[in-house]
Amino acid sequence: MSCHRENPAKIYVMVRADHLLNGRVRPLMFRTEDGPVCRIDRVTDEREAPALKAGGQGIRYTCLVEDRQIMLFHDDPYWFIEADTRV
Repeated sequence: MSCHRENPAKIYVMVRADHLLNGRVRPLMFRTEDGPVCRIDRVTDEREAPALKAGGQGIRYTCLVEDRQIMLFHDDPYWFIEADTRV
């Protein structure tokens, strides 16, 4: 994905989503370029918010994936998750 700005905190993903009649987007699953498909069990929150560590903007979806909480960002037209930079 060399067309993106290089930022090690962003992990770009491909997302399958529903586009609802009211104009909202509901992500259903995602995968990294060479990783497995991860089904999103539930979206618990959706809000306009930048990626805190990754310097993005747009919509942040708080999602449950196999009992883990992840932050999925839609910075149109790109989707990404933040890498965990905690030691």
